[in-house]
Amino acid sequence: MAESLTQLQEKFVNDLFVSQGLGAVIDEVSYGYAKCSMEIEPRHCNALGILMGGAAFTLADFAFAVSANQNGREVVTQASQITFLTPAKGKRLTAVAHQVKDGRKTCFYEITVSDDLDTQVAFVTVNGFVVKAGER
Repeated sequence: MAESLTQLQEKFVNDLFVSQGLGAVIDEVSYGYAKCSMEIEPRHCNALGILMGGAAFTLADFAFAVSANQNGREVVTQASQITFLTPAKGKRLTAVAHQVKDGRKTCFYEITVSDDLDTQVAFVTVNGFVVKAGER
């Protein structure tokens, strides 16, 4: 049985780096999909006053984690790649993860990161390693 949005929010509240450090939340979920977001605050910006790349990458990695770790399945990042496209101009950042391949031991995801003004900020790909199989 698929985990609900509430169940996944309760599960990932223990990811303190993301929930407390970054301030990210889970907005939508389904198996192999997640939408996560965060308010862009001054603490997320670099010395140039623009969003720190690490904040965008962490949000994307969180969206991957939420989308891949459902229904008893445990997946960790094996390799990832981020391409920064345009600095964020809005006040809220959103990462949307989509599963491309769902294998027995590995999986592949694409994540788009954009702001509330529809500025595409980054594109991320993640190869995941399945530590524990669950229901698909």
